[in-house]
Amino acid sequence: MNIVTTQREGATIMSIEGRLDGHHAQTAEAAFLSLTGEGHTRFVFDFTDMQYISSAGLRVVLVAAKKIRSLQGKLVCANMSDQVRDVFEMSGFLSILETAASTDEALTMVNK
Repeated sequence: MNIVTTQREGATIMSIEGRLDGHHAQTAEAAFLSLTGEGHTRFVFDFTDMQYISSAGLRVVLVAAKKIRSLQGKLVCANMSDQVRDVFEMSGFLSILETAASTDEALTMVNK
């Protein structure tokens, strides 16, 4: 797993590449919490290059969503592959998280 973080249009884009599973969940969560600790509250999780997400990875996304809600910020998950989207759908996460087909759409959503 690799995480690339960029700033664009006042939001933090976290591009998560590879597998977000039990081996990498703690690293991803720590990276996210570090950014919120620096004052970032608007996030796009870009899953363009994510090949797999496990239940441990879903937990990271849920922790992030709860943290952002407590900070009165905004989080949108973007660019999900069909496989990743299926995992989100089966877990019920699509009903509690905002998603977008593209990074541009997600940026529009987080800046509303």
